[in-house]
Amino acid sequence: MDQFDPKVLAQLYRPPKDSHKGQNGKLLLIGGSQLFHAASMWSLEVASRIVDMVFYFSVPVNEAIVKKQKERFHDGIVVPQGEVETYLGEADCVLIGPGMERGKETEEKTNKLLKKYPDKRWVIDGGALQMMDPGLLNERMIVTPHLRELRGLIDRSGRKLLISKSEFLNKFKFSKDQISKMADFLEDFSKVYGGATVVLKGPTDVVCDAKQCVLNVTGNEGMTKGGTGDVLAGLVAALYCKSPAFLAASCGVYLNGLAGDRLYSLVGAYFNASDLVHEIPKVMAEVLG
Repeated sequence: MDQFDPKVLAQLYRPPKDSHKGQNGKLLLIGGSQLFHAASMWSLEVASRIVDMVFYFSVPVNEAIVKKQKERFHDGIVVPQGEVETYLGEADCVLIGPGMERGKETEEKTNKLLKKYPDKRWVIDGGALQMMDPGLLNERMIVTPHLRELRGLIDRSGRKLLISKSEFLNKFKFSKDQISKMADFLEDFSKVYGGATVVLKGPTDVVCDAKQCVLNVTGNEGMTKGGTGDVLAGLVAALYCKSPAFLAASCGVYLNGLAGDRLYSLVGAYFNASDLVHEIPKVMAEVLG
């Protein structure tokens, strides 16, 4: 299994010189809660620098925070309650989960939408990932778990995998000598679950679908801060609006980590998710041209 080759970045969609508004990607973000209101903003802010339009929808109990988002977020549209499916139909990709709490409301909303719109491009993160039915996964979906969230997906799954759930839960550790085993497992997981692309976040990121895997070694210990995963989800979803799933996922983790490494060269591990949001466009301009 190979490390990510930066030459692959050339395959990403680039806005044509003669393009018009709306042609270069529309993303719907469903996220946020009273408990986690900043998470979705990091996703929104990085995505708004890449696609033409970002639509934001949150839960009804989040009305006060949504009003605050309207004051802060001037680069997209806050979707009114009751109209999320209208904007879902217009969006090229849907990111669901950043800032959503684990609970019945998240579970019902996530599974209802995934079941009703299986042909949509989806990136599933955070609370939605922790509450979704793994049986709804298909090849048009990207999931972005860390190891504990992956274990949760496996624990909720009911299908036979390459290794047993108990073996994975009790014995599998994310260590250098087991990266190859992890990749084999993720590739098998994707085959069993409809060809979904899995972005396993860790010291070495592993990105797999049913046919291929790649390792990403960019990133550093400064990226353990809260919110960096939300930045990654927003970046991957923005790229997925116009590029294939595996390409968007693998390029996204590389670019996210590369931005973290550039920050590390300036301030060591002492940066946060907001710093990452501002660094990513600089890195993309440098490596994509």
